Amino acid sequence: MSVAPGDIRWYSPDPRGIIPLDGFHAPRRLARTVRQERFEIRVDTSFRAVITACADRRDPDGNWIDDEILESYCHLHDLGMAHSVETWQDGTLVGGLYGVSLKGAFFGESMFHRARDASKVALAALVDRLRAGGFVLLDTQWVTDHLVQFGAVEIPRRRYLRLLDQALRVDATF
Repeated sequence: MSVAPGDIRWYSPDPRGIIPLDGFHAPRRLARTVRQERFEIRVDTSFRAVITACADRRDPDGNWIDDEILESYCHLHDLGMAHSVETWQDGTLVGGLYGVSLKGAFFGESMFHRARDASKVALAALVDRLRAGGFVLLDTQWVTDHLVQFGAVEIPRRRYLRLLDQALRVDATF
């Protein structure tokens, strides 16, 4: 089955990965790095640069962010639906992540780093922002060894869809 340009496909793994916002865990070293304020956190100032850096990242499984995806997410950003959390050091973008917010759900898409702990600090900043904005769901699609240290868990699709339904009833603010 081929996908025509402009078609949107929804990837729905079972089980699904999430980071419960009330169960987010910052490892001790990361908490120390955050307290030291080695990175400046910015939000939505360089969305295209973040997604481009994610697309350029070396991934042993290949990278799914092609030009069509990049432009689609940039358009979502222009509409106020896609967001980036960026870590800067000495005026240089050194890490970050991006995703899509919809009501009380945030769908994390990808992250990158060029300095140690830069993407982890961006994730911690994202969680703080989501909590403050009233979000109830942080979707990671799947759980990686990297995300487990922050409290990521796998849940069955049926439970995920219930949580998503609840999140779509919440008026959150990014």
